[in-house]
Amino acid sequence: MYRQRTIEGYFRRASEQFPVMLVTGARQVGKTTFLSRISEEGRRYVTLDDPLLLNLAKTDPGLFLSRFSPPVIIDEIQYAPELLPFIKMEVDRTGLPGLFWLTGSQHFHLMKGVSESLAGRVGIVRLLGLSRREAENAGYDSPPFLPDPVLVPDRLASGGGLGLKDLYRTIWRGSFPALALNPGMDRDLFYSSYVETYLKRDVRDLARVGDEAAFTRFLRACAARTAGLLNMAELARDADIAPNTAKSWLSILEASGIVYLLEPFHANVTKRLIKTPKLYFLDTGLCAWLTGWSSPETLEAGAQGGQILETWIFAELLKSFWHNGKTAPFFFFRDREQNEIDLLIVQDGTAYPLEFKKSAAPKKEDAKAFPALSKLKIPVGPGGVICLYPDFLPLSDGVFSIPVGAV
Repeated sequence: MYRQRTIEGYFRRASEQFPVMLVTGARQVGKTTFLSRISEEGRRYVTLDDPLLLNLAKTDPGLFLSRFSPPVIIDEIQYAPELLPFIKMEVDRTGLPGLFWLTGSQHFHLMKGVSESLAGRVGIVRLLGLSRREAENAGYDSPPFLPDPVLVPDRLASGGGLGLKDLYRTIWRGSFPALALNPGMDRDLFYSSYVETYLKRDVRDLARVGDEAAFTRFLRACAARTAGLLNMAELARDADIAPNTAKSWLSILEASGIVYLLEPFHANVTKRLIKTPKLYFLDTGLCAWLTGWSSPETLEAGAQGGQILETWIFAELLKSFWHNGKTAPFFFFRDREQNEIDLLIVQDGTAYPLEFKKSAAPKKEDAKAFPALSKLKIPVGPGGVICLYPDFLPLSDGVFSIPVGAV
């Protein structure tokens, strides 16, 4: 089963301009399936997960590209950065758009090679798991989210309502296409295999991890702290590893598209209270599996129900930008007076504040920190409280209750 991805239109347009297109994202989010589905007849496919082909790509990249000449999809390009200079030569020789479609699962190391070899020649898109709109084929072509009183009702109409039971089942299963589109697939088996087969292998490749039990503890400690301020000392203590090791492993999780570090907002005219980012898992199913929630019902009723709802909302908003080919101008806010705002979307010089609440009874006090933005001396647009109340309505001047179904 396949669902059309929001990024498709942007990718097609960009591929008509750039000779190389690179899709980055965690393993199993659907990069290869996406490219295969939109590929024109005659475009070849090769994966560097194949040991023999990987060896050829690394030892004789020129011969490899002779055998797999463009137009071509090359899967998991990060395993053979030796190919990149040869791709550049082919691109410079022909000057044609859309020659090479590449995928990569390790953003950090891959970007270094791409920036050195393919600067100005490559269009880069970031793919996450299926958004709810993509999974349900309902409003998948919606523009990036803003808490605008004109845009939100349109999103709500196209995306449909979302009851508590369905919401937490979606959160609990997660956004990997194999799970989101196949209700009969065993969730526990999928995630245990995912961690063993992909995450631990990728971390071994990048960090030479010797103690896999410690890495598992580290994963679980990160999952327990999703939607919270990053405390590296606590993560290291809980996993019983050195702080430098925790920092290295976290950077790998970030580079592999597993977690996202949300930075605090600061303007030049103010001093920020904290420099510490917030940590978010990008797939709530993986997060819930790592923290041991055995059902959607226990997750919803449990101590982490609010955290993981916030994590899911954040990831859906991020998808609305990345899957439209846009940079996500996301921050959180916290000042000296302890005013906190879960998310600021700062677009075109205007800040749009958002709070996330696991509540069906929103009130204007939920947005009590919004006036603190006045000290930033930048325009402040409409804001909202994204919550479980089913209707879009004003809470106060410029602040709205936004149903979770609108994201």
